[in-house]
Amino acid sequence: MLNFDFHNPTRIIFGRDSHREIGPLIKPHAVKVLLHYGGSSIKKSGLYDAVIASLNQSKLDFIELGGVVPNPRLSLVHEGIALCKREGVDLILAVGGGSVIDSAKAIAMGVYYAGDVWEIYEQGKPITAALPVATILTIPAAGSESSNSSVITNEAKQMKLGYGSPLLRPLLSIMNPELFFTLPKDQIANGVADMMSHIFERYFTNTLQTDLTDGLCETTLKTIMKNALLVSGDPHNYDAWCQVGFGGTVAHNDILGLGRAQDWACHGMEHELSAIYDVAHGAGLAVLTPAWMQYVYQANINMFVQFAVNIMGVAGSYRAPDAIVLEGIARLRQFFKKLGLPATLSELGINESKLELMAKKATGAAYGAEHPIGGLKKLYWQDVLEIYKLAK
Repeated sequence: MLNFDFHNPTRIIFGRDSHREIGPLIKPHAVKVLLHYGGSSIKKSGLYDAVIASLNQSKLDFIELGGVVPNPRLSLVHEGIALCKREGVDLILAVGGGSVIDSAKAIAMGVYYAGDVWEIYEQGKPITAALPVATILTIPAAGSESSNSSVITNEAKQMKLGYGSPLLRPLLSIMNPELFFTLPKDQIANGVADMMSHIFERYFTNTLQTDLTDGLCETTLKTIMKNALLVSGDPHNYDAWCQVGFGGTVAHNDILGLGRAQDWACHGMEHELSAIYDVAHGAGLAVLTPAWMQYVYQANINMFVQFAVNIMGVAGSYRAPDAIVLEGIARLRQFFKKLGLPATLSELGINESKLELMAKKATGAAYGAEHPIGGLKKLYWQDVLEIYKLAK
């Protein structure tokens, strides 16, 4: 097990009607708030009115910036930064899913940065300050409500990059599972694939003596998978949503990755799909993850046997480990199919024309400085291309 230094200061407020307390919760931390959200769904559901009422009752001054879309855009981040500077905003309230929260985080650090905030993502520049961010989660998926990371798409450059800093962990996050009841099935499925991938990226490791976090990863995955099928069949199942919603937070608040080397190749490969084709992140991960497993499993077959047996429930002879692993991968594909997720790149509308370009972008080879991705097995652009081909 590796050394680690873990601190997650995000306060989580969980349960029915918790979103109605947002005004009193942020009042001690703010004078003027930027209310940041996506489209019209929060207005149709009544959530917008409830948030406005709570802010008004707490006598909080606020301005609004809507328009966040999946794979959140740099152009709106630029608009938000200018707005916060002009209006003297001292806290951002993100009401939405991971895209809204990631956009809010980008704005929060961009307010204190003298240059273009994209430089932080592109060059990995350290930040020294960021506005506090509070969240009301409407889509459990990205785990951004308590993570230290943000992912933004530069639509002009067709690039999607992530950035992490302890300063980006939200001040507080509200999770009311009732807010998930109206989610369409495709968003439920995409969210589940995303949170599962966050665990897989941490779970598959070459680090030894990680029994505790192995068990935590496995239990969280099985809990999410069991309850995901329940909410897919009955979107008003509050108890099942509690497990899925909280599972998404645990999947990405870093506790499952403590003391172990992590991978993150699937996320790196999927970001290229989203950047060029604007596909849903979870859908892309559902396609790429089994293909990645198929390509790399022999680099640490014992880890994949453990996955197949402990998570996917495969039984078989340990004298035939390849058969056990391949059955585990097949069962994962079957699970994704039950949720209605795509199984191939062609189902996402992606043909072979840009596979090599995406492989080179994912590894940096397209920019003249290749850096292999992945922790379990180092992947160069040729490897990534083979995984894309396996996922066709």
